[in-house]
Amino acid sequence: MAHTAMSGSGTTAGDDPLQTAVWRLRSRGCWTDAAALLAPHAADPAAALERAGLLVERCLFTCDGWAEAEDALRTAEAAAGDDEERGGAASERGRLAYAATRLGVRDRADEARSALGRATALLAPSSPRRPLLDFRRGLVAEHIADAPQAARAAYERAHAGAAAHDDPLLLSFTWQQLAGIALREGELAQARHGFAECLRIREELGYLIGTAPALAGLADCEPEPEASRMRAEARRLFRLLGGVPVWLSPQLSPAVPPQGSPARPEPAAP
Repeated sequence: MAHTAMSGSGTTAGDDPLQTAVWRLRSRGCWTDAAALLAPHAADPAAALERAGLLVERCLFTCDGWAEAEDALRTAEAAAGDDEERGGAASERGRLAYAATRLGVRDRADEARSALGRATALLAPSSPRRPLLDFRRGLVAEHIADAPQAARAAYERAHAGAAAHDDPLLLSFTWQQLAGIALREGELAQARHGFAECLRIREELGYLIGTAPALAGLADCEPEPEASRMRAEARRLFRLLGGVPVWLSPQLSPAVPPQGSPARPEPAAP
């Protein structure tokens, strides 16, 4: 995300040093520390929104920190000065409500739909935030509205948009969600390809907190002994990161789904 204080996402050479530092902390699950780096720039609407996004992501991965995320989100909403910024804040509001619903903290499904609908109205079709919004609408369609076809269409729009805007992290998530749908529909080769692409991108980016979920998803597509090897590596990373993401634990337990059976859907992070 680019704004007046810094540029780039921190994932490539030449990005602003502050963004690079934020990315390195975020990719290792140090969301609070990453958000602290952005606190001095809180008067900048884009920095305030990025900080809120980090703390919302912490909620998704840890099921903790809800009050801090709400406070940061209110700051970002108050700082927003145009439709693009207001749309970005509404998208984060929808993601936070979705996370609370999916993780069983509180049913905020109506709020998630309302906020994402508001973001849709505010963000222009050409907005660089639009692919991420499409992805979040797909999550709500799949996991709250139980509308898999609508979810697939939203993920495909997000996938195309992520490619057009050169957003590899979002691409990793669209590959992951489309692969999960394919696996549940018995399309094993398609699922294997999607999870493999997700894993490849995350390893290239150094997105450590996303590597274990990608490995676990790919393991559900592989025969033995490769599947067990991948799950063992996913468990190692999961323990290394202190049990994050919390929703991955059941998938890494000894009772795993056999090859080709439906995998447990994840909350997903972007």
